[in-house]
Amino acid sequence: MLPDFVAYLDSVKARDPAARSRWEILIYPGVWAVAFHRVAHWLYGGGLFFLARLINHFARFLTAIDIHPGATIGKRFFIDHGFTVIGESAIIGDDVTIYQCVTLGGTNPTLGAPGKRHPTIGDKVVIGSGAQVLGPITVGEGARVGANAVVTRDVAAGATVVGIPAKPVPVGVAAAEPKEFLPYGTPCSEIADPTLARLCELEREINALREQVKARQVAEPPAGRSKRA
Repeated sequence: MLPDFVAYLDSVKARDPAARSRWEILIYPGVWAVAFHRVAHWLYGGGLFFLARLINHFARFLTAIDIHPGATIGKRFFIDHGFTVIGESAIIGDDVTIYQCVTLGGTNPTLGAPGKRHPTIGDKVVIGSGAQVLGPITVGEGARVGANAVVTRDVAAGATVVGIPAKPVPVGVAAAEPKEFLPYGTPCSEIADPTLARLCELEREINALREQVKARQVAEPPAGRSKRA
């Protein structure tokens, strides 16, 4: 158990440029919030709902992070700073990073599984500060949600989404990901603007169509001119 805990602290240190040591990480509110949740979730699974809620409320008072005892959380989950809310039926995978003021909130589950009101977050997802991920949707593995985005639809694995409502943008994150963790939801550049991103997509489509027209003109002779034997 101790090696797993040390590995968790090291994973946090790898994702937080401000961390200088494991001892410093031990006083992070996100680390304490997850630790309290592990106990509350165990009690919740055993039907001890009042005790689970009691621990949940104490953890929220201490850390400013509200994780419902029913939420399912994977390994090496890191909440960087506080004021985050995670709902009862949320499911979070391994190596997920969430920044401050994020909500994994619920909506009417008419389109999801019965009783599933909150999102499912895949492995290695990064959710930027202030983002709202709402409803029984799925955020695919390795996806990134930009700061202040409002996500109400499924996000494909590896995609980067920004805006209100959140839309995918062509941000080149995959190349940097295998070597080291890239912090924050999205890089800060103009390409993260959904309108500009859509213009870039349209420009690429137009260029592709122009290339197809040129290729067809070369392959087919002009009308009225017969091919020479």
